[in-house]
Amino acid sequence: MKMIENRMVRKFFWLMILFMLTIQLQAQFPRFKMLAFYSTKVEKDHVDFAKAAIFFFKDLTKGNGFVFDTTSNMADLNDEKLKDYSVVMMINDFPHSPAQRAAFEKYMENGGGWFGFHVAAYNDKSTKWPWLLDFLGGGVFYRNNWPPMPAKLLVDDQTHDVTKGLPQTFVSPINEWYQWKPSPRERKNIKVLVSLSPENYPLGLKDIVPDGDLPVVWTNTDYRMIYMNMGHGENVFGDATQDMLIINGLRWVVASDKKGNVFEKK
Repeated sequence: MKMIENRMVRKFFWLMILFMLTIQLQAQFPRFKMLAFYSTKVEKDHVDFAKAAIFFFKDLTKGNGFVFDTTSNMADLNDEKLKDYSVVMMINDFPHSPAQRAAFEKYMENGGGWFGFHVAAYNDKSTKWPWLLDFLGGGVFYRNNWPPMPAKLLVDDQTHDVTKGLPQTFVSPINEWYQWKPSPRERKNIKVLVSLSPENYPLGLKDIVPDGDLPVVWTNTDYRMIYMNMGHGENVFGDATQDMLIINGLRWVVASDKKGNVFEKK
C-alpha cells in the first residue's frame, strides 16, 4: 500500500514539474496566430514568391513561437474564421467578392492586423473599392519597372520599430517595383518607412520608371497594418537586411495589438 502511495506521490510530483515547464515555455514563447492568404492561380512569379514566403514564415515558427496558418481559399476571409487570428497576411492575393471585402473591413476596423506584400495593394480604375483605396493611402497603381531589378532603398525613419537597426540605405534584391499615383506619402495618416532612392532612375529596360516618389514600406496610422512593395519572384528572401525588415514588420504588427503585446513579460 505504501509503495502505491509513493508511486502516486512521484507521479503527482512529475506532473507538477511538467505543468510548471509548460507554463515557463508559454511565457518564453509567446503564442499568436497568423493566417496567410495566397493564390496558385496568379502569374508564376507571384506564385514563386508565395512558396518562398510560406517557407520563410513557417521557418520562424520553430520552437512553437507562433501559429502560421495558410489558405489558398479566399472564402476563408469571413468573420468566423478571422476572429481567432491576430494578423492576416496577404501574400499574393486580395479580397474579391463583396462578402470577403466586408469581412476584411470589419476585421480591420475592429483592431485586426494586416501584413500585405506587393500585389496585395494593387488597385486600378476597375477595382471600385473606396475603402481599400483609403486604407492604402489613396494611391492607385500607376506604373512599374520591367524586368525585375534590385534597387537601392532609403530608410526614411530609423527610429521606428520596423526599421530600427537598419542601415540608412541598402540594396534590395530583385523585385518589380510598383509606383502609385498620387503617392501615399501625401496622406497625413500614412507613415512612409522605406522609399526607393532616386539614384535608381531611370529604373527598368522595357518598362521604365523615370522619376517620382516611390514609397516601398508604409503604414496607415489609423490601422494596425504594414505594406511592403516587395513580392515578385523567389529572390525576396535571403538578404539579411531585408529579412530583418520583414521580421521587424511582422513583430511590430503583432505587438501593436490593443489586446496586449504578447512579447512583453507578464
